Amino acid sequence: MNNPIHKAPSVEELKTILKRHNLKATRQRLAVHRAILKLGHASADMIAAEIQNEIENGSTTRVTDASVYNILTQMANIGIYSRRLSSNNKMYFDVNAFSHIHLYDATNNTFKDIFDDDLMEIIRTKLGKKRFRGYRVEDIDIQIVCRPSKDSARPVRRRTL
Repeated sequence: MNNPIHKAPSVEELKTILKRHNLKATRQRLAVHRAILKLGHASADMIAAEIQNEIENGSTTRVTDASVYNILTQMANIGIYSRRLSSNNKMYFDVNAFSHIHLYDATNNTFKDIFDDDLMEIIRTKLGKKRFRGYRVEDIDIQIVCRPSKDSARPVRRRTL
């Protein structure tokens, strides 16, 4: 789906968002954002490794592992990223903080975004009519848990001409 709402903030857009929250666009925050833009769904250590890879390729921005986690948590707290918890209790961060569906591979602990505005609207409409005694619905977060099928485990055979 080519909906302009379905995109993560660019580095320039991030600078504006940070300014709105009275936060500075530090080199470390921008390095974390560039890494998560590249990775999509990632844990703090995956992002730290990506930043380290960039250092090995000439970048000069260094960020400690603890700072990466703190930056990710801060960005999630202000709504720039969202959090995803895997079945192995590892926290992953999602650069796409807008409403969408996740396909979670419980075998490989990976997430894939599914964008289906029609389905999300049906669910919002249906749940909007429901009342849950003692609760107020704040958000709808759909995660489809799956495992690779036998077909996806087979190696792809390539034909030669």
